[in-house]
Amino acid sequence: MVTDPIANMLTAIKNAKAVGRREVVLQHSKNKEAIARVLMSQGYLEDVSTTEKNNKKTLSLILGEKPIFRMRRISKPGNRIYRGVRLLPRPLRGRGLLIVSTSKGVITGAQASKEGIGGEIICEVY
Repeated sequence: MVTDPIANMLTAIKNAKAVGRREVVLQHSKNKEAIARVLMSQGYLEDVSTTEKNNKKTLSLILGEKPIFRMRRISKPGNRIYRGVRLLPRPLRGRGLLIVSTSKGVITGAQASKEGIGGEIICEVY
């Protein structure tokens, strides 16, 4: 069975938000940090910081005030989903957030459309 650390991160954020916690601490990875920074730029997170203790990095996420109704992982380790710029979905008809991994890094779906590039669809948030 393959574990999906990004799906685990999204679930931890969603569950923490549901029970009213303000902080989530996770094991660090560059992909998780990039996704968290996109979530922070959109107002879903207040702060993203990394700490290192005994050669183990952790990612600390402070949740923002913006409500999260759904966080859904789209591209999974066993089923990667890639789309061109014209086929990028628009969650909630453009009101939701789409996170895409492109050749220019992890960005929102709106930024990818504006720059005219597609990529791997990581998740949608609304």
